[in-house]
Amino acid sequence: MKNLFIVLSCAAAVTACKSNKKEKSDVTGWNYNDKNMGGYQVSREKEQRTGPGLVFVQGGTFTMGATEEDVMGDWNNIPTRKTVNSFYIDRTEVANIHYREYLYWVNTVFDGDEYKAVREGALPDTLVWRSELAYNEPLVEYYFRHPSYNYYPVVGVTWRQAHDFCLWRSDRVNEKALYDKGFINKTALKNLQGQGAESFNTKAYLLGLTTPTPGNQVRSKKNPLKNPNGTPRTQVTFEDGILLPNYRLPTEAEWEYAAMGLVGQNPNPSKKEGKRGEELITNKQVFAWTNNVNGLRDSRRGAWQGTFLANFKRGNGDNMGVAGGLNDRAVYTAPVTSFFPNSFGLYNMSGNVSEWTGDVYRPLSPTDNDDVSPYRGNHFQNVYKNKDGEFEKDSLGHVKTVYVTDEESKNRRNYQKGNVINYLDGDSIVAGVGYGEMDMDKNKAAGRGYGMTTLISDKSRVIKGGSWNDRPYWLSPGTRRFLEEDQGLSTVGFRCAMDRLGSPEGNGRKTGISYPTRRQNTRKR
Repeated sequence: MKNLFIVLSCAAAVTACKSNKKEKSDVTGWNYNDKNMGGYQVSREKEQRTGPGLVFVQGGTFTMGATEEDVMGDWNNIPTRKTVNSFYIDRTEVANIHYREYLYWVNTVFDGDEYKAVREGALPDTLVWRSELAYNEPLVEYYFRHPSYNYYPVVGVTWRQAHDFCLWRSDRVNEKALYDKGFINKTALKNLQGQGAESFNTKAYLLGLTTPTPGNQVRSKKNPLKNPNGTPRTQVTFEDGILLPNYRLPTEAEWEYAAMGLVGQNPNPSKKEGKRGEELITNKQVFAWTNNVNGLRDSRRGAWQGTFLANFKRGNGDNMGVAGGLNDRAVYTAPVTSFFPNSFGLYNMSGNVSEWTGDVYRPLSPTDNDDVSPYRGNHFQNVYKNKDGEFEKDSLGHVKTVYVTDEESKNRRNYQKGNVINYLDGDSIVAGVGYGEMDMDKNKAAGRGYGMTTLISDKSRVIKGGSWNDRPYWLSPGTRRFLEEDQGLSTVGFRCAMDRLGSPEGNGRKTGISYPTRRQNTRKR
């Protein structure tokens, strides 16, 4: 026992020595996190954690666009090779209960008369269920509110409302992260009533415009964050690795890539560091499910044989099958965890409800967009500073921003306009003005009537995935449609996404090909 005690003591001493060893700079030799060497702090957080509700999607290259005959004759999804960076996306569609949680927060925090428009502007449009020749009034009254529909996808939400939900979710998740680490006092989360513009906002917090009361434990020696003099630090920075990037709507390319789940077609994917996978896709998919690549029904023997794998419309008047054998168990929407998830673990990427993406719609976006991380919809912004050089918040507590002007962009090599939504879409040829520029008055004077002969505008956003009331053609992730961003439908919902920071292979993986270290000559010089 005495010898064992000595061994354990030695092991503990060695461990303590290793833990006290300071990490130091490769370029200067100075220690990090050392008050005696300048006190420069480097985060102990090494990987991005996965936010609530999200699933990691490892990026890669894929053929974006049509996977079957273009029966609609739109030819707006020309197959093109694209690369998508790794990212995170919601495991399910956002459900009624999630959106009601958001409304509860909005109604609690912005409860004054001056915020009436804010509260009403967040409400989904339940009248999307109405039809002139159908009895849908029960859905108008109860679909969004009754607990029986808690985990059914929220519908009647505009693109703008979905975008605002993502911003709210970002702040709530980051606020809880600070609370869990003790950087926000417990009482701050209890007193939501009437906070208004003083409510937590991530960017405002990082810029010092919001200073919540810190918890007691962050003032102790256990706090890993230190000031240059070695005292505990109560203000978190983004460099500390505690706060997450914003939730947002997925881009069209991200959504389509995630829906395909082509990792399931790889015969030998890499599952751990040091094991190299194949660069191979064995089958070309049509729908989001991967067990039966080409068919609408499951072809495997057993209990699933012959069953449908999504919630969609079979044909005229057939939305759920025959009594005693309902094929998808849903006449309208189905719970967000219905059916089998795809190879990335995502539910209902085909069917149930179509989903908003971040992109502005153009028919030729597949060929116009960049090969890497394709996206149309950029209107660049800067954080606003007043005449004293100070940042400011708006009436809702968000940091004020201003759009980038053409004047400050004209000398750049990578872009020359602040608003590039219309870049390469042909408007400059029609309007006779500079690229990306629309002058309605000039067009009217010239008799061109621009904007009067097309349903497409800068408010047209891409929707993907097909819905409970769509035929199988629209269930293919390669198909695309559009809807104005200020409109909602009973067939359109959404899910959120988040940027992936760091290794594209995921946590615990290295970036780039890693080879064993070669033995070098260690002779002192």
